[in-house]
Amino acid sequence: MSADSYSAECTGLLLVDPYNDFLSEGGKLHGFAKPIADSVGTLANLIAVVDAVRKAGVQVFYVPHHRALPNDYEGWIHPSPYQLGAGRAQVFAVDSWGGEWHPAFLPQKNDVIVKEHWGASGFANTDLDFQLKQRGIEKVVVVGMLANTCIETTGKFAAELGYHVTLIRDATAAFSKEAMHAAHEINGPTYAHSIITTAELIAALR
Repeated sequence: MSADSYSAECTGLLLVDPYNDFLSEGGKLHGFAKPIADSVGTLANLIAVVDAVRKAGVQVFYVPHHRALPNDYEGWIHPSPYQLGAGRAQVFAVDSWGGEWHPAFLPQKNDVIVKEHWGASGFANTDLDFQLKQRGIEKVVVVGMLANTCIETTGKFAAELGYHVTLIRDATAAFSKEAMHAAHEINGPTYAHSIITTAELIAALR
């Protein structure tokens, strides 16, 4: 899919889960994503995307996963296996280094930090849809971690709500080649309006 046009007035960047636990050496999930991230240049491309959209005047929305506490799912009726695993590992734990933003993605003054999501969708049980609508955003560019979980689910939810969705195939990563392939070659084309590279996005922003 080719790049569309992205005006600053109606476009928002959704930066999903830019935590140390995902993106920094020593992070709890970094090692699992590292082979794919290194192969596509995830970190460098994320930095390039964020820099380009800021220069273009595009609004940045931080879409963070819930930061873990030890007893998060105690008493829950239907916690998912995904949630239970994250709870046991205390991924993105409150007051931990892993739950801090990667140093390359420290929020700036005008960035919007959305309420934390408990599952894979940045929209479910958060204020993301409200924040986008209040700013007149119609197109969302979704980047961050992971391609086949939070990126895919947030992108699908955005499409269901009527947003134009762009995925950046090399500004994300997954834990396997199969997961990356499914995210961009099988599932992505069923909901995303555009699936492009970092270089193509930057060219479109110019």
